[in-house]
Amino acid sequence: MDIFEPYRGVTRAVVLVSGGVDSTTLLHGVRAAGVGQIHALSFAYGQRHARELAMARHQAKLAGVARHDVVDLGFFGALAGSRTALSTQGPMVLDLVELTEAQKRQPPTYVPHRNLLFLSIAAATAEGAGLQDVFYGAQAQDEYGYWDCTGEFVGRLNGVLALNREKAVRIHAPFVGLPKSAVVKIGLALGVDYSHTWTCYRGGAAPCGSCPSCVERAGAFRAAGAPDPLM
Repeated sequence: MDIFEPYRGVTRAVVLVSGGVDSTTLLHGVRAAGVGQIHALSFAYGQRHARELAMARHQAKLAGVARHDVVDLGFFGALAGSRTALSTQGPMVLDLVELTEAQKRQPPTYVPHRNLLFLSIAAATAEGAGLQDVFYGAQAQDEYGYWDCTGEFVGRLNGVLALNREKAVRIHAPFVGLPKSAVVKIGLALGVDYSHTWTCYRGGAAPCGSCPSCVERAGAFRAAGAPDPLM
């Protein structure tokens, strides 16, 4: 079954778009499912790999979204940035091979409660606009994991949102149980231009090829039987 089939009755939605493989695939999948009015949200939170935001803008334009906001969360980087390697204020990003098994369970690149904050803003945006659907590109990481990218997290957050006494916003995470190779295959079938995505946590001029995110991306394209246009 088409993974987007359950959403074909949705006409308006908020979609979180980081500029990476998962959120870009999600954006174009939601559009292909017939969601005609998309409000895309991206976040600038002091991330080391801020060039992903240029990719998010590019993909939002390609998808013809009704609106794209890049939300300034600079204050968040100042509050939590020293605890995460993804922040310019935090420690350096380690190679995947340098991570211990315990660190793979909750890596140094974990950003404290970032996704909870993003989704709270997305839910508020949706409710303020009279929408009920938020799409989130959480994916079951192949090499490491984050608790706020799991089905349990999404399910419990939807339980909280269901407490709303009027029309509750619901978060959809269609990739949450999929390996990244499956997401890449979906995107290739949709014709997604992955040359305009960004994955590397180090955010240099070119992908480093050795950080956890780069290794996972490379493995996903290999498993999907397709070349990575960034490598």
